[in-house]
Amino acid sequence: MIDNPFHTSHFTLHTSHLTLHTSHSTLHTIMRLSLGISTCPNDTYIYEALVQGLENSPFEWEVHFADVQTLNEMVRRGELDVAKVSAQVYPKVEREYTCLSCGGAIGYGCGPLLLSSVGDSFCPEKPVVLPGADTTAALLFKFWHRKTGQSEQKIEYALFDQVYRSLRSKEAVQGVVIHELRFTWKRDGLYLLQDLGAFWEEHTGTPIPLGIGVARRSLGEDVIVQVEKEIRESLNIARKRENLVTPFIDKLAQIDDPNVMEAHIRMFVNDFSENVGERGKASLETLWALVQGE
Repeated sequence: MIDNPFHTSHFTLHTSHLTLHTSHSTLHTIMRLSLGISTCPNDTYIYEALVQGLENSPFEWEVHFADVQTLNEMVRRGELDVAKVSAQVYPKVEREYTCLSCGGAIGYGCGPLLLSSVGDSFCPEKPVVLPGADTTAALLFKFWHRKTGQSEQKIEYALFDQVYRSLRSKEAVQGVVIHELRFTWKRDGLYLLQDLGAFWEEHTGTPIPLGIGVARRSLGEDVIVQVEKEIRESLNIARKRENLVTPFIDKLAQIDDPNVMEAHIRMFVNDFSENVGERGKASLETLWALVQGE
């Protein structure tokens, strides 16, 4: 079991407020940090104000936009200071990174979907295309596969948008879909085989732990607390806007339907995004125990 993986400010108050008051004097010069997030509307919604530059920020952000599997790989190589990654990658990076208490994606009714391009029955003899080996979607598929007693399965991997394109073209028979594209499968004539998030909720009793924020441990206590403060401030700014979708979000999204972008934000951005809390922590620890058992 992972021993207390969360940064100490996450679930106790102790000296956090004092740390925040002194952080500006501690960080007396502008500090350049690298940030990795996806182009998906929930990430760009949460992090837009931070990326654009918050008032009196001690940070200058070098932002890397990439699909989640690429971000996972970058963090595994230690290339980013702060990042939004798949929750299941954390046990592989915990020596170098701490799990942040905000900026992630945990929730109910928001899991990846196992889809088919040919019908409403799962085909054990056909490969399943997953959106990256380190993604939580891949682990949730394997969780479902084991729990339902399926026979040995051939698995292939592709970037999340490539998974969807291969289903639409019928190049792939079945695959796991995430992000904005989980909203368009009916329109595109695909078939739902299993809502993997609903299956997780039913069998674990916890919310679905999709993504987390992480920060390099070597940044130190004061810097990490200030990073969390900026993420929360950025989210609060977004929540006060009249429109969910901004030109920044629209430009980066992988789909051009504003209704889908809004649905995406409403589904994946919630109170867990601001504070993981005890229920979120329980879901992550359940997932991490599965990773360690792989």
